[in-house]
Amino acid sequence: MIDHVSVPVRDLAESTAFYESVLSKIGFAKLVEKPGTVGFGERYPEFWLNHRPDGHGISDGFHVCLRARTADQVRDFHTRAVALGAQSDSEPGFRPEYSESYYAAFIRDKDGNRIEVVTFIAGAE
Repeated sequence: MIDHVSVPVRDLAESTAFYESVLSKIGFAKLVEKPGTVGFGERYPEFWLNHRPDGHGISDGFHVCLRARTADQVRDFHTRAVALGAQSDSEPGFRPEYSESYYAAFIRDKDGNRIEVVTFIAGAE
């Protein structure tokens, strides 16, 4: 089981504002703010931003998937992220290649991090 994940970002203030807005769509809030790091979550900080102004640790291969409760949350996250300048990496929709109930969307933030949000819809066809 994963306790938390850390995402490297070049501009901590800009990324904090971006993630504070988009993560609110799946029930996360900013819970911790310390020099060089910000933590988001529902009950405890499980999604962290770590300031890397020199780009150290930022690559094209980072991917994390966050769980949403509903398909509406998946769509709202994706819509908000794109409106705030993220690149859509895959529109919200079913991913039958994973399972018939897998409903997800993917975005890339300004640092190239690939963030997926997923929910599982029982009885989906």
